[in-house]
Amino acid sequence: MNKAIQEAQYAFDRGEIPIGAVIVLDDQIIARSHNLTETLNDVTAHAEMQAITAAANFLGAKYLNQCTLYVTLEPCPMCMGALFWSQIGSVVYGAKETRHQFNTPSAYHPKTKVLGGVLENVSEKLIQRFFELKRSLN
Repeated sequence: MNKAIQEAQYAFDRGEIPIGAVIVLDDQIIARSHNLTETLNDVTAHAEMQAITAAANFLGAKYLNQCTLYVTLEPCPMCMGALFWSQIGSVVYGAKETRHQFNTPSAYHPKTKVLGGVLENVSEKLIQRFFELKRSLN
């Protein structure tokens, strides 16, 4: 999770919403990313989506059932859908998504293990700091 937080800080430093993600296979990071929605002018360029693509390219396969995603914020429904189709083995997230409640049931693959709240305070504070800074500039 610390590596995902480093990615989130990297995003923060570049004016992106500070969400970071890494995908691990056999204790090795095979993909890392952060939000790129501003940089790419693409609302789908979430950290998780970027990491899924990078991991699939690394493996040369579309299924990530032996992998674990570490992400600093609970995935949104779009990212959950992509994680479902990738059949990711595990998802570990930091902060719970409370700002945008989509009122949808979990869309993870039935075999995906999910653990939330890992280093939650660190992830939450980074996101809060980002939006406080954005509001003060407007």
